Amino acid sequence: MFDSVVRSVARKIAPLAIGATALGTALMGSPTAASVATIPISHPLIDDWAYLGNSGTPPSEAACNAVGRRCFNPTAMANSYNYAVLHDAHNLGQGKTIALVDSFGASTMREDLGVFNTAFGLPHLCGESGPNDPSGNCPSSASPRFDIIQIQGGPPPVPPPPNNGTGQENHNLWDLEVALDVEWAHATAPLANIMLVETPTAETLGVQGFQQMMNAEQALIDSHQVDVISQSFGSGEGAFNSGLASLKQLRQAFIDAQANKVSVFASSGDFGSANIMKTPVKKPTTIPYPSVIWPASDPLVTSVGGTYLCTNPVVGSMTADDTMPPVNCTSKPGDREPAWVPSGGGYSIVFSRPDYQNVLPPGSTYVGSSPGAPGPNSNMRGVPDIAYQASSRTGVLVYLTEPANTATGPGCGGANPCSTGWYTVGGTSASSPQWAGLIAIADQMAGRDLGFVSPALYALANNPTTYAADFYDPFQNCNQTDPSVPGWCASKGWDAVTGLGTPNAATLIPDLIAAIPS
Repeated sequence: MFDSVVRSVARKIAPLAIGATALGTALMGSPTAASVATIPISHPLIDDWAYLGNSGTPPSEAACNAVGRRCFNPTAMANSYNYAVLHDAHNLGQGKTIALVDSFGASTMREDLGVFNTAFGLPHLCGESGPNDPSGNCPSSASPRFDIIQIQGGPPPVPPPPNNGTGQENHNLWDLEVALDVEWAHATAPLANIMLVETPTAETLGVQGFQQMMNAEQALIDSHQVDVISQSFGSGEGAFNSGLASLKQLRQAFIDAQANKVSVFASSGDFGSANIMKTPVKKPTTIPYPSVIWPASDPLVTSVGGTYLCTNPVVGSMTADDTMPPVNCTSKPGDREPAWVPSGGGYSIVFSRPDYQNVLPPGSTYVGSSPGAPGPNSNMRGVPDIAYQASSRTGVLVYLTEPANTATGPGCGGANPCSTGWYTVGGTSASSPQWAGLIAIADQMAGRDLGFVSPALYALANNPTTYAADFYDPFQNCNQTDPSVPGWCASKGWDAVTGLGTPNAATLIPDLIAAIPS
């Protein structure tokens, strides 16, 4: 998930040796009114990536291991989360539509999706050629299809030249975000319709960008065009100066989504317990207390945190494979999914603890408050709800065409990424669209839309039998990424790093369908 374009560019690869501590580390004081901007920034939530080369076939696992990584293909991912058996039974999300909301889109997304599908033997969608705008969409009667939607106008065709600005308009990174969302929502639910919803302004620009995103979602919900929505963007709650008043102007889409049985997911963030204010614009200050991002913190959104996936990346499995990099796996032998250190999580300063979080599985480490935070700061909404693979060290493979062109002519001028080919990509931006794909499959299997799934997920987790059968429960690592901001630690049961855990889809999806009444 793109939590901060500027910080993503600066470090590209998520830090792997960050000291992680439990709550109790020394904490800075709460912010003064002057330190909180009146206009929030929201950020894309792709976090780390590595370029692996350009060829007609995806990179070998040996090539990934050589740079300290393991790279997952769609088959291995399907076996690792146990939805391959659902695919084998022809449960592929057919007839359902997943909306992926992103700024700018990607100028080669149709063709890149075709390359990705050919490389991995996935079903092709109608709409893998033609202009990368709505004029290239197939008739609505065609299914499965890939549509590009521009409700509020299209983005400029080329990015602005590199400059000394904020980096928020850098299309190169947005392109990689879009490719990740589209290719892996499709890989998870191969016969679902994929709808890329583009807005012409980065949500990193504040209220205007956020409002465009929410307006686009509202239009899709009102017109009943979509079954599941995935959001790979967010902003620290502390950047909303008016708190709940500001968010009430933005969150009506979520209220209407619940009423219309549309499932809404959001990445929980890629900087652990540390997020940023809006100001100073070029180098925003860190929110000086453990914080979470919105929309992931919204009680009507199912928030998705991250893990390192330490199963076999070639064929996949339900157990740990300790024989290959990265060190994040080999240092935790036998653990198939340690918590990802930068996984966003903690407690809202705006939303109270929702009813569905009142009862949690044994061992849960819910606290409900954040040291030094403003607001009620007691019995607050915990983030995330669930988790999925997020680290690029155990990342998914993504294909992207990134032409070496800028507004001023050939050459990327220092912008990154600037290469055509295969990438391994991480961030909770990888997590949310894949969960969206699983729920599209669930909707198809149920013959109806399940809608807001969080209460049913918690109900299943509170039954020891279904919790053991339906989830893997990460219990290692903490999410402190800034030494001045305390983090939270994974534990058995619910925790503020991975929520309830990750899915065993073959058992979870039937149980989830049964738990949600028609």
